[in-house]
Amino acid sequence: MISLSWLATRSSVRASTYPDCAGEGKRLDLLRAPRHRPPMTGKTNHFMAAALDEARLAASRGEVPVGAVIVDAEGRIIARAGNRVITDRDPTAHAELLAIRAAAAALGSERLANCDLYVTLEPCAMCAQAIAFARLRRLYYGAEDPKGGGVAHGARVFSQPTCHHRPEVYGGIGEQAAAAILKDFFAVRR
Repeated sequence: MISLSWLATRSSVRASTYPDCAGEGKRLDLLRAPRHRPPMTGKTNHFMAAALDEARLAASRGEVPVGAVIVDAEGRIIARAGNRVITDRDPTAHAELLAIRAAAAALGSERLANCDLYVTLEPCAMCAQAIAFARLRRLYYGAEDPKGGGVAHGARVFSQPTCHHRPEVYGGIGEQAAAAILKDFFAVRR
């Protein structure tokens, strides 16, 4: 879990908590005051479940089990992906980047302003910056990544004054399931 008290002590970061329909989830407002409560419905869990399915598929290919889906303004999944770093022999083939590329192609635009990204693990700094460049409206993520995360940990990309777009960020959505998939994957390899 993200330490909300730690976040609140930072002058540039404010945090507030909103539960989703399953009792998990928190909204992180980085560099801005809360605006409104997001639509936390059964659909939020449905979309995260789709991302978890992509993570499981990635694990079955021997990839680190991270999955992502992008949802348009009408609530349709327009892109889905799991990590393919090993399969594609591409260090940038993270689930988030693959989903962003597929969504941009599907919409015929590099801007995904009315779209939301659901991902099973806190995005790294590279993926967080791509999320900003794509102008995604909201980011929902499952498990935290204290070592490699770039949103609530590490670089905290959306907190930087050089970040031109900051999506609404909601962490801890489906956190237990996402963390369990990762834990099981790495337990077999150690």
